[in-house]
Amino acid sequence: MLNQGIGSWPARRARKTPDRIAVVHEDRTWTYRELHERVLRLAHALRGLGAGPGDRIAYLGPNHPAFLETLFAAGALGAVFVPLNTRLAAPELAHNLSDSGSTVLVHAPEQAGAARAAAAAAGVRHRIALAGPDDSAPGYEELLAGAGTGALDESVMPDDPCIIMYTSGTTGRPKGAVLTHGNITWNSVNVLVDTDLAGDEVTLVAAPLFHTAGLNMTCLPTLLKGGRVVLLGAFDAERVLELVESLRVTYLFGVPTMYDAMAARPRWATTDMSSLRTVNCGGAPVPARTIAAYLERGLAFSQGYGMTEASPGVLYLDKEQTSAKAGSAGVPHFFTDTRLVRADGRDAGPGERGEILVQGPHVMTGYWGRPEETEAAFTEGGWLRTGDVARVDADGYAYIVDRVKDMFVSGGENVYPAEVEEVLLTHPAVEECAVIGVPDPVWGEVGRAVVVLRPGSRADRHDILGHLTGRLAKYKIPKSLVVTDTLPRTASGKIVKPAVRALHAHGPHETEDGSP
Repeated sequence: MLNQGIGSWPARRARKTPDRIAVVHEDRTWTYRELHERVLRLAHALRGLGAGPGDRIAYLGPNHPAFLETLFAAGALGAVFVPLNTRLAAPELAHNLSDSGSTVLVHAPEQAGAARAAAAAAGVRHRIALAGPDDSAPGYEELLAGAGTGALDESVMPDDPCIIMYTSGTTGRPKGAVLTHGNITWNSVNVLVDTDLAGDEVTLVAAPLFHTAGLNMTCLPTLLKGGRVVLLGAFDAERVLELVESLRVTYLFGVPTMYDAMAARPRWATTDMSSLRTVNCGGAPVPARTIAAYLERGLAFSQGYGMTEASPGVLYLDKEQTSAKAGSAGVPHFFTDTRLVRADGRDAGPGERGEILVQGPHVMTGYWGRPEETEAAFTEGGWLRTGDVARVDADGYAYIVDRVKDMFVSGGENVYPAEVEEVLLTHPAVEECAVIGVPDPVWGEVGRAVVVLRPGSRADRHDILGHLTGRLAKYKIPKSLVVTDTLPRTASGKIVKPAVRALHAHGPHETEDGSP
């Protein structure tokens, strides 16, 4: 085949295991032969709309077979897939569409309103509606029905871009990490090596596919191996437990809040989970209480640390070390190399803190259209700067201890304060502000806005935080507010975030009820 990218995977799987079930969604199943045929039809339909090599094709919607079909169809054409976060507001979606230069947007009915607004604002030429045709968009199934199934074999190389996955940045605007076909493939190989996925795997994908872990740590490695992927449109603890039991799920991934929600269900103690071989957790360290609850059911976590820019796997802690190395993020994946570098540029020794640098065939080529930020993300030797600080023990196991960046994790979602602060500053009463992460028993961390009001202005939490509704995804909106007279700054005028945390992370505040 000329196509050496992941767009060729359905064809390669169809010739090896055509009748094996590839995807399960609600009450339907698709074999690898059927998946391959649908991908071909969609690729021909997209080509009929003018899409070709290098064009960007976006997808907005919850977990659904059409997500995977669009990804593979884009790869079959040599186009670039742009997954969009369903929790983003229309202006945020428009930015990602415009920044990537997406020409086609496939969207689910749940996001139809935001899709129309964002596509119009970004100048997207074609919308495709999963729910069926509307006044300005053809229907997804209608397009497939009218398309051919002739063989496609575009020349696609491992170094060609495959996905632009947006990740918010410390500068306040999301950046598109460019992941090549080779990046995605090597990350999948790392997962297969370190997780021992098998051809009879039944992987339940409850985490969103638009996030790198849901797609690249669970779904794609399973399909590469020829296993079965069960797609759940949205996480529901009760439904996950039902499916684990009824479908004999073998591989499950989630963030700590998802696992805590499952353990809190009444049926937790009686659900048959004997089929599970791998219970993987990422997004945040697994609390000791969560580890204990699952060990009581005979389930040991494997854990990982990664980032979108690394496709995402960097460190991995297998289940045999869950208790012995509690709190550790593990050791590098098989085809991954890491270093810990101190502030003075020297490598950190055991017990010393240093920034994690990562190198490997799964590390991104850069940020889409941002050469300066790409250059800043890498050292002169080509190591990717993660912005996270860790220490390693005498056995080489890494423990994440701090962040160089100000990002915090809320319910498995990365929240970048600079992005939130930029919108807060559009409120007419806000003179200056700082957003910090504070502990939360349910979500791990949630945001707290620390604001200085303009002279003579008056505003409360409902006014200021309400200003963010519709402008930012709900999980990014701070859950509490502190009004202060001044913010600590350096001599050059830069706000000192550690000092903000020391002053306001535990002090009086106005709370705003709700969930991320």
